[in-house]
Amino acid sequence: MKAMIFAAGLGTRLKPLTDSMPKALVPVAGKPLLEHVIVRLRDAGYDSLVVNVHHFPGQIKDFLATHDFGVEIHVSDESDKLLETGGGIRHAAPLLRPLDGPFLVHNVDILSNLDFAWLRAQSRPDALSTLLVNRRETSRYLLFDDRMRLVGWTNVNTGEVRSPYPDLDPAACRRLAFSGIHNMSPGIFDAMEALRMPERFSIIDFYLAACARHPIYGAEAPELRILDVGKPDALARAEDMVRGQSASFL
Repeated sequence: MKAMIFAAGLGTRLKPLTDSMPKALVPVAGKPLLEHVIVRLRDAGYDSLVVNVHHFPGQIKDFLATHDFGVEIHVSDESDKLLETGGGIRHAAPLLRPLDGPFLVHNVDILSNLDFAWLRAQSRPDALSTLLVNRRETSRYLLFDDRMRLVGWTNVNTGEVRSPYPDLDPAACRRLAFSGIHNMSPGIFDAMEALRMPERFSIIDFYLAACARHPIYGAEAPELRILDVGKPDALARAEDMVRGQSASFL
């Protein structure tokens, strides 16, 4: 099985740590975030991984070259230009192919107790993508209909709503937060081309452009514990999570 790990981000929320290292190599319980995600994916059966790089790319390449995780790992190099999440996936397509089924995409700064087999089982045959979502307090939410099909996005602080459906009523939708983990159909690349997405784009922008044409679903895992390690104040909770201690999770 194949998976892609987003490790190219600038990690601005983790400054000053990321002034001298990429976010992917920030240590939690003595090991880099990237190692925690690789091991979790390997133990879940993923045997071919793609890691994208941009910020301090040489450090990540050196780390991968000097550690053997027992799985195939390719580097998708975005050193010249950070392509954002959507552009990064499309740029990595040659390294992900051939694809004989859905592939997983996972942010490097997300730690969770997710059962990856459960997420794969939620992927409906017609799904272009299945997004892991949860109920938590945030300013930005994805909007889903009663079938858990994506229909829009909203920022509750500003009142902004984005949707291909002009008459969408956000109050009638299921409002859930995106986790940074999603299971994608190989058809995602053809859909990106059909929509003429630019070289650099957000995957959320793509999902909002594509959701009227293609089924994109949300999946809410039972008893999910998930932590976004994107801010310094989350590092202590991440230490507790990795060490199996009691912690609060986002």
